[in-house]
Amino acid sequence: MPKKIPMRRCVATGEQLPKKELLRIVRTPEGNLQVDLSGKANGHGAYLKKSTEAVETAKKNKALARALGVDIPEEFYAEILSKIQ
Repeated sequence: MPKKIPMRRCVATGEQLPKKELLRIVRTPEGNLQVDLSGKANGHGAYLKKSTEAVETAKKNKALARALGVDIPEEFYAEILSKIQ
């Protein structure tokens, strides 16, 4: 039997993709934001497709801010884009 591939939904595009194709953004219990490259960081997570279009869409319609329940500073979007490239 083939191994099950974990699927997650991108908050910006709504696409369901394999977890490895997405970037996890975490709001830690202290309220800080971080890009979780391991996929195992403690806190409330949201997934974004690894594309500049998805990041721009998330910024424009505030999908990431809504999913995490905090305001996302402009510098954090720049950090996300640097991790994608």
